[in-house]
Amino acid sequence: MEINVQEMLFMFLGGLGIFLYGLKSMGDGLQQSAGNRLREILDRFTTNPLMGVLAGILVTILIQSSSATTVITVGLVSAGFMTLRQAIGVIMGANIGTTVTAFIIGIDVGAYALPILALGSVFIFFFKGQKTTNIGKILFGFGALFYGLELMSEGMKPLRSLETFHELTVSMSSSPLLGVVVGTVFTVIVQSSSATIGILQGLFAEGLLDLDAALPVLFGDNIGTTITAILASIGASVAARRAAATHVLFNLIGTAIFLIILPLFTQFIMYLTGVLGLEPKMTIAFAHGTFNVTNTLIQLPFVGVLAMIVTKLIPGEDVVIEYKAKHLDPVFIEQSPSIALGQAKEEVIRMGEFAVKGMEETHSYLKTKHQQHANMATQIEEALNNLDRSITDYLIRLFSYRLLLS
Repeated sequence: MEINVQEMLFMFLGGLGIFLYGLKSMGDGLQQSAGNRLREILDRFTTNPLMGVLAGILVTILIQSSSATTVITVGLVSAGFMTLRQAIGVIMGANIGTTVTAFIIGIDVGAYALPILALGSVFIFFFKGQKTTNIGKILFGFGALFYGLELMSEGMKPLRSLETFHELTVSMSSSPLLGVVVGTVFTVIVQSSSATIGILQGLFAEGLLDLDAALPVLFGDNIGTTITAILASIGASVAARRAAATHVLFNLIGTAIFLIILPLFTQFIMYLTGVLGLEPKMTIAFAHGTFNVTNTLIQLPFVGVLAMIVTKLIPGEDVVIEYKAKHLDPVFIEQSPSIALGQAKEEVIRMGEFAVKGMEETHSYLKTKHQQHANMATQIEEALNNLDRSITDYLIRLFSYRLLLS
């Protein structure tokens, strides 16, 4: 059988583009429906690593991207909103949250992709109101995701008769490390583990890969997705680079553990498939979920050890600007409004000190052109904006309370 390479590539690349756009559209719709309070969720609900895991899962489900969650987390660490230990929990949770996409794909409603896509378009273009538009984005993204998968799957079918591809899959079955490398490299190129897992589900469903070859590729997909956090941490603070390094280390350790127990893990997934009667795509989804949940359970008790390792790997003193207000205790608003006013004054003075420091850093950058001064000036500017909002909100609450009493 003669393979039309151009048609195969066009269908695969076009399908991949539609899939990625659908994923983004669905994530945007979910994020806007959640009220765009994702940063606040990560800031407030990460008091300990376990809460961090739960926050990471929730935010990743809402935006359908573990990479985006990790980038937000790296930014929060860089800004001093979050400690490295808290960030590690969020990163672990993001790895679990991203498995939801694989389960959605496993439902396999490809036959209804176009009607769902059309319905989403109707909601977007023919109805007014932000809520309706958000629902439209979710539906459009959902339909586009499955339509993209259908195109990719159709494009990959001719690979059955390609001898080179057959030899590669045999090699990956006998050499799991090769599968890990293939998964890592492909995810680094695409920069979306959800997309590469979706492709893997398609290959497995078409019988182009067996489970022995598919599982190492799945592990590699999880390593490859860390590239986004690495890129986000370039030029950032030491703490941000440590958070990104933790993401890499977490997935490398998990992959090493699962490669050691690969025969056992393969048998477990085959047993699960038989007992639950799973479709091929859902088999990969369960494997992905099991890998990330188990990896988190194994490494969660060692958050302190992970933090110590990345601190050793990336040495240096990190100057972190404290974004959070130090003096604005809400208790004083009701108990002693005069003290509350004094506290607000202290915070305004602190804000002024930040402004002076920001001017000094800007001046230093103009003289030396050293990037660390520019980074510090930007960080201080964000801190000033945050303090401005916090002080304003505190004073509004204070004077609203005093008006109620008068």
